[in-house]
Amino acid sequence: MVENRRMPLLGDDFPKMQVLTTHGVIDLPDFFKGKWFMLFSHPGDFTPVCTTEFVAFQNKFSKFKELNCGLIGLSVDQVFAHIKWVEWIKEKLGVEIEIPIIADTGNVAEMLGLIHPGKGTNTVRAVFVVDENGKIRLILYYPQEIGRNIEEILRAIKALQISDKNGIATPADWPDNELIGSNVIVPPAKDVKTVKERLEKAKKDEFKCYDWWFCYKELK
Repeated sequence: MVENRRMPLLGDDFPKMQVLTTHGVIDLPDFFKGKWFMLFSHPGDFTPVCTTEFVAFQNKFSKFKELNCGLIGLSVDQVFAHIKWVEWIKEKLGVEIEIPIIADTGNVAEMLGLIHPGKGTNTVRAVFVVDENGKIRLILYYPQEIGRNIEEILRAIKALQISDKNGIATPADWPDNELIGSNVIVPPAKDVKTVKERLEKAKKDEFKCYDWWFCYKELK
């Protein structure tokens, strides 16, 4: 049962819901209490792009675990179709899918904005990353014809966790940025006093700065 019909936004609590999955009935977000998790939707079972994605997610499952992040999939297919598809993947491709898959009647897809009429009646490829406090931290939407880059999603989750822990931001393509490499960005100064402090720290090599509003440092 879905309690909230408003499409969630970044920073919102992930809406409470009870869902039927290939692993039985699951209460979200409570099932992942104390962990990060990622809910990802796919257009349909027994489709080529979705199959490659599930194999890729499963093959990277250990990397998500290292980030204390669980995974759960979703499409509007019925649960028996999910189960048969998972069996097919194991039999034909030799990959056992450990990720629970939600069998949605349409309620969850409607609430999370997963049905885009201009792209058909199936769910789009959406990604919702939720932190250990149940807050939505990242939302991505992909069209049906484009498969996701799993390493980019892992990179984003790692960057979010590092940002939370250290109070920093990460640059484009981190940790391989073309300007500052694996360094991280110090949040811009918001007052004159902090500007002066930043410039003094830069003189002492505590920070490196292109200017007072663009300072960076090594992540320790």
